[in-house]
Amino acid sequence: MSTVVISLKDRLKQIDSSPWFQWSVIAVIILSALLIGAKTHDLPEPVIQLLSFADNAVTVFFLIEIIIRFLATADKKSFFKSGWNIFDTIIVIGSLVPDGGSGVLLARLLRVFRVLRLVSMVPELRLLINALIKAIPRMGYIALLMFVIFYIYAAIGSIIFHEINEELWGDVSISLLTLFRVATFEDWTDVMYETMAVHPLSWIFYLSFIFLTAFIFLNMMVGTILDVMNEEHEQHRAKQHGESAQGAEPASRAQIESLQNELAEIKALLVNKPTKLE
Repeated sequence: MSTVVISLKDRLKQIDSSPWFQWSVIAVIILSALLIGAKTHDLPEPVIQLLSFADNAVTVFFLIEIIIRFLATADKKSFFKSGWNIFDTIIVIGSLVPDGGSGVLLARLLRVFRVLRLVSMVPELRLLINALIKAIPRMGYIALLMFVIFYIYAAIGSIIFHEINEELWGDVSISLLTLFRVATFEDWTDVMYETMAVHPLSWIFYLSFIFLTAFIFLNMMVGTILDVMNEEHEQHRAKQHGESAQGAEPASRAQIESLQNELAEIKALLVNKPTKLE
């Protein structure tokens, strides 16, 4: 009996790791996205019934796929230690909510989120999402500094320009929205020219704000994300070669120390060589 269980587990593991199974799951996810988009159109009743049948078939496929992945895992507890497996399980279980009754809106929303399973199936997309999540704490400090700059400029704009246009500079909260419009370059020249008609040097206010927010802080955000993405790619490359991210640093230090010792020996030989010739 145990031999049968082991062989079944090995078989499920082969199916789960096979390329055709992975591509089949990706194809069904794309089909699920197309079904969601098709249901938003005004279609004849027979087509709607066909789409509903296909949607139920996709739900059953996802349920079978998550069961195969769970049974193929040697340590069942480790399966739920992965955030992506938890995410897939929640989406699949949520898709089982029937369309009828009070749960129709919840069922439709959960079926929309099935498209996100494409992220968990493609390793490159997982790297991007992991990098984005890890970059959030670093970007938080940049966002905090950006909010301080926004608030200072909003207070200055509300004090100086509130008499020109109350709808844009009436108070600090409205001024923040106006500055967000300026930062996104949404007809910001109209706002600038309106204040320049009263205060000719107000262009300094707008250009300095755009320089800080659109150029400096935006590039800092992009640089932070790229830095974290490089770290994620290095860790992924280390795992592929059977190395650990923590073990790579001591090895590099050992190599540096070895090179330093060799250079010291070479230097000692060069220093002592003239003495031997004498």
